[in-house]
Amino acid sequence: METLLVYLVVGAAAGTIAGLFGVGGGLIIVPALVLVFTAMGISPDILTHMAVGTSLATIIITSISSVRAHNKKGAVDWRLFWVMTPGILLGSWLGGVTAEWLPGAWLQLLIGVFAIIMAIRMWLSGLRHNGVEEGEGNLPAAPIMTISGAGIGWVSAIFGIGGGSLTVPFLSRCKVRMQRAVATSAACGLPIAIAGALSFAVQGWNNTLLPQWSSGFIYWPAFLGIVVTSTIFARLGANLAHRLPAKWLKHGFAVLLCVIGGRFIWLNSGLLAL
Repeated sequence: METLLVYLVVGAAAGTIAGLFGVGGGLIIVPALVLVFTAMGISPDILTHMAVGTSLATIIITSISSVRAHNKKGAVDWRLFWVMTPGILLGSWLGGVTAEWLPGAWLQLLIGVFAIIMAIRMWLSGLRHNGVEEGEGNLPAAPIMTISGAGIGWVSAIFGIGGGSLTVPFLSRCKVRMQRAVATSAACGLPIAIAGALSFAVQGWNNTLLPQWSSGFIYWPAFLGIVVTSTIFARLGANLAHRLPAKWLKHGFAVLLCVIGGRFIWLNSGLLAL
C-alpha cells in the first residue's frame, strides 16, 4: 500500500512538471523509481534500466494529456513536430540499445551531469533575454531539424526523459517563443516515449533478474500507479505554463534540473574517484 502511495505522489509531481516545462516528467520519475526499486530489493544490475524503461512508458500517457492541454491553446507547432519526428523515432530506439550497454551506476551519474549542464544553459538563457519574450526566428533547414530530433531522441531514451530538457533549449535557441517551445516539446515527447519504451522492453525481454509483472525493463505496477495521477496533473501544469512569464519558466526549469542532477551526482560520486 505504501509503495502504491509513492507511485501516486510521483505521478502527480511528474504530471505537473510535464505540463509546466514541456518535459515528460522523467527527471522526477527515474530517481524516484531508483529509490523504490532499491527498497524492493531489485538487482542493482537492472534497477536503473527498469526505472528508465518504466519512466518512458509512463511518459506516453503523460505526454498525451499534456499535449491535449497545450493544443487547446493553439501553442503546439505541428510543422516542427512532423519534421523532427522521423529522427526522434530512430534516435529513441537506438537510445534504448545504448542504455543496455551501460552499467546502472554510470547511467545515473551521466543523468546527473547532463541535468546540471542543461540547467546552466537554461538559466543563462533566461538572463540573456532578461525576461523578454522571444519572437519567431528563422529555423534551421528541415534535414537539420530531423538530425537534431535524432540526437534529442537518442539522449532522451538513454536517460528516460521526454526530451524537454533538450527540446525546449534547442527550440528556444532557434528563437521559438518559450511557451510555444514548451508545448511543441511536449508533443515531441510522445514519439520519444513510444520508441524508447519499446526499445527498453525488447532489450530486457529475456533478462532473468526481472521481477514479476515486468515486460522487459518496464514494470507495470509502477506504470499504472504513476499514470493514474500524472494525466490529471499534466493538465494543471500546462495551464500554469501559459500564465507564467518566460523568464520564470526558464529559471524554474533550471532550478529543477540542478536539484535532480545534483542528487544523482552525489549518489554516484564514488565513481568519479576511479
